[in-house]
Amino acid sequence: MHIHFLDPYHDGRSLIHHLDARVKLVLVIAYILAMSLTPVGAWPIYVLLLAILLSIEVLSEEGISFYFKRSLLALPFVFAALPVIFTMPGPELFSFAMGSWQIQASLPGLERFLSILIKSWASVQMAIVLTTTTPFPDLLMAMRALRLPRLLVAVIGLMWRYMFVLADEALRLNRARTSRSGETDAPGRKNGGSLFWRARVTGGMVGNLFVRSFDRSDRIYVSMLSRGYDGEVRSLPHPAAPGWTWIVLAAGLLLLISIAVIAQLGWA
Repeated sequence: MHIHFLDPYHDGRSLIHHLDARVKLVLVIAYILAMSLTPVGAWPIYVLLLAILLSIEVLSEEGISFYFKRSLLALPFVFAALPVIFTMPGPELFSFAMGSWQIQASLPGLERFLSILIKSWASVQMAIVLTTTTPFPDLLMAMRALRLPRLLVAVIGLMWRYMFVLADEALRLNRARTSRSGETDAPGRKNGGSLFWRARVTGGMVGNLFVRSFDRSDRIYVSMLSRGYDGEVRSLPHPAAPGWTWIVLAAGLLLLISIAVIAQLGWA
């Protein structure tokens, strides 16, 4: 069973969809590096990099709101940097009392937090653009074409494959539980048992899911070995990229390198 809602790829005919996977992978890595290396508080550089991101999202024809909603998954991790507002020294922004403690927020701390927020949010959006406009097998072949270690590419590929296996087994368990669950119309009675009973059932399902997934993954791996698997998925040779894609690669790298250099020199 193929779990379609886990696959981020959206088929399309945009310029970004037709761009070679190797070129897209290199440019996305370069963009994330340029964003990461931008000094704290370099707001004009952030605006320029965000403008590039929005332009790419428009060219992909998926809609800016689509990428914005998907990028919200990065917010819980960004909020882990929230304490930096109250721990960095500098001019006081505001303060409040928490029991016997006096909590002070500094302007440099707020500036650093906003910089981390923008960097994380933009980097996640660019990665989402890559996975939305590029089939995952093409990404794996692009990684091998860029001479990434074979073991690393194999681990990424198997992790992706077994994520679908795990979701498939979870759906099977949930369907089996639903088919064995009754409903009552009696007033004052709820379906299911107490909270402790529900927790115990959930724990049993999680353990059963682990055992079933482990057993199924072992069977899949044995079948792969019987078909000659040696750690690398082979495919037809990667087709040569058209000449215009190399122009896009060169122009994109030159732009991102220039922005990174200007950021380092202007805010050193």
